[in-house]
Amino acid sequence: MDKISQKKKAAILSMIIGFLMFGGKLTAYFITGSAAIFSDALESIVHIFATGMALFSIYLSAKPADESHFYGHGNIEYFSAGIEGILIIVAAIAIMYESVSALIFGVTIQKLDIGILITTGAGIVNLFLGLYLIRTGKKTDSLILVADGKHVLTDSITSIGVIVGLGIVLLTDILALDPIIAIIIATNILVTGFKLIKESVAGLMNETDKEILNELVAMIIKSKRNYWIDVHQLRFWKSANKLFIDFHLVLPFYFNIKEAHFEEEYISKTIKDRFPEAELKIHFDYCWFDLCKFCLTENCEFRKEDLKENIIWNKEKIIGKSVVPFRSSD
Repeated sequence: MDKISQKKKAAILSMIIGFLMFGGKLTAYFITGSAAIFSDALESIVHIFATGMALFSIYLSAKPADESHFYGHGNIEYFSAGIEGILIIVAAIAIMYESVSALIFGVTIQKLDIGILITTGAGIVNLFLGLYLIRTGKKTDSLILVADGKHVLTDSITSIGVIVGLGIVLLTDILALDPIIAIIIATNILVTGFKLIKESVAGLMNETDKEILNELVAMIIKSKRNYWIDVHQLRFWKSANKLFIDFHLVLPFYFNIKEAHFEEEYISKTIKDRFPEAELKIHFDYCWFDLCKFCLTENCEFRKEDLKENIIWNKEKIIGKSVVPFRSSD
């Protein structure tokens, strides 16, 4: 099964389970009248809307690049994750409102044992669903599936909090604990919502992924040949499961176009072994005599100066500028 099919399958499963969980929790709320259970049910509504958005974004991001979107449609996933974060925050505010109202006007709860059983079942299902969505999202490089999985895990944690809280209410008969627990749960939900929005903004702003950067630098250093005189200005950005990479490579000036592109194919294969959807573009620069002192090329008939200084190949070097200002002509 390809990555797109895996994403669609996961999103559809999440949507179906979301409806079932909402139905179960809403039933538990009507039976008990618990503000904590209501908060759990309200989050399931957000889950349904968010999964619908996720499914839409997965279908749209799968569309190939066209004249209106040269780099494809993958950034829709960042928008979707942001919208999911906003929906989660709205749900948390609604939970807080209902809980404060319950504290002010009084709390009435009944049949908590049934409510606890239903909520326990929902929490267990959501725990496994959330782990599945996160695992599938990471496997398919889908931010929206990871976001949906984190939300579902939050839903599961919420259910655990409800179960513990209602158990305490059942044992102590202190009814005011119910809305207080709901407020605590809502605060946790707020944090999750803000984190999703932060990740969404980071994706839309092309924030550098430090882990990917370190991997790319390691690949370039490992693949380096003696006649690669300099590599600089490494840049990349992600769009869904696509990774767009470019950097400058300084080669001996006597290399022809065919030889230069052999180098691009060589490093491209190495990168694609790790990032299959990567697209690499190399800007080729040519060496000049003021680079001889950095060059490791053996038996170069054009050398004007012996090797005097080794370039330290590290992250700072590869993402930085050339060892000397590039000369287009002399």
